[in-house]
Amino acid sequence: MPNPATDTVAKTARAYLKLMRIDRPIGAFLLLWPTLWGLWLAGDGAPPPAVVGIFIAGTFVMRAAGCVINDCADRHIDGHVKRTRDRPLAGGELTVRGALALFALLLALAALLALQLNRPAQLLAVAGALIACAYPFAKRFTHLPQLVLGVAFSWGIPMAYAELTGTLPPETVLLLAANFAWVVAYDTQYAMVDRDDDLRIGVGSTAILFGPYDNRITGALHLACVALLAVIGWQRALAWPFYLGLGAALVLAGYQQWLCKDRARDRCWRAFLNNNYLGAAVFAGLVAALPGG
Repeated sequence: MPNPATDTVAKTARAYLKLMRIDRPIGAFLLLWPTLWGLWLAGDGAPPPAVVGIFIAGTFVMRAAGCVINDCADRHIDGHVKRTRDRPLAGGELTVRGALALFALLLALAALLALQLNRPAQLLAVAGALIACAYPFAKRFTHLPQLVLGVAFSWGIPMAYAELTGTLPPETVLLLAANFAWVVAYDTQYAMVDRDDDLRIGVGSTAILFGPYDNRITGALHLACVALLAVIGWQRALAWPFYLGLGAALVLAGYQQWLCKDRARDRCWRAFLNNNYLGAAVFAGLVAALPGG
């Protein structure tokens, strides 16, 4: 016979997993790729496996924490947006108190992971957590929340250099700038999916700010990302596989422009998702080109 108590527990567990976006790992991968770029460059192609494991775990934990605090902040907005109306807090499946308890647990797990790193990386981890918490509120006061996300989703880069080199060399700035351009590009595509709803309810995004120039600007940002990565490759005298990876990234960026040309909601969403392959292409080129690869 069905057990109502067991069914309720299972339903609640599924809602918490959904709150953390376990069913949609794309955000975790988009946060992971630049972190891996930083680890492989800072580690000259052979970062310690234990450190890589800590950073991978931290990426997934912090992405989950970011989703939870984002949904807490947006619980009164998500119900008015087609793409987010079935989120657990917006639909009343979970309470804010329960979500905040989960957020605290995830932060505690992230802190335990950060304690395995050196002091500079730990301090950067604290700053990164604060930036991630600020992101959900940026859309209420500005059309530039994508810029805040650009910083948040680039923060694994300085942490990687701090952990593996103990410093933040100029290359850190170049890599962070490249990733920042990429994040603003793909998060603008993401915002293009919700643009009609955002205009109606009065929240901001670069998709609204850029208006008819949205595709041109995302294209320029993708080009800037690849150009900055090419500068790093030139400075490091990286082998040809790295540039093959950059070429694949350019092809994928062009494909995304084609998808978004009519600004159709579902095609903009597909363009956003395609960025996972772009990040993977750059990483594959790095692994093949660095001495440890």
